[in-house]
Amino acid sequence: QVQLVESGGGLVQPGGSLRLSCVTSGIYFDLYTMRWYRQTPGTERDLVAGITDTTERTTYADSVKGRFTISRDNVKKTVYLHMNNLKPEDTAMYYCHAYLSQNTDYWGQGTQVTVSS
Repeated sequence: QVQLVESGGGLVQPGGSLRLSCVTSGIYFDLYTMRWYRQTPGTERDLVAGITDTTERTTYADSVKGRFTISRDNVKKTVYLHMNNLKPEDTAMYYCHAYLSQNTDYWGQGTQVTVSS
């Protein structure tokens, strides 16, 4: 059974930091491109950051470049999103996504991040 379990969300003040974690099980983690998406009510899910499998090449949405860092630990089968200098517009539900192919991908249940003073 495939599971992606996110954690680390919460309430933080503007300028603060959080680290999201996504622990996976039931997949060959090393083979998957891992991504973080976020979504606010009434909007589509947007890609925040991604990291490839073997080369660990990273990509970021323009809105988070320089503030967020994605990383992975293939031993722990975990992907992280380090978020610094958080802004109110970063408030969203954050989802972990594991991608192997168009027909083989999985989502986590999400973790809420709220940036507010």
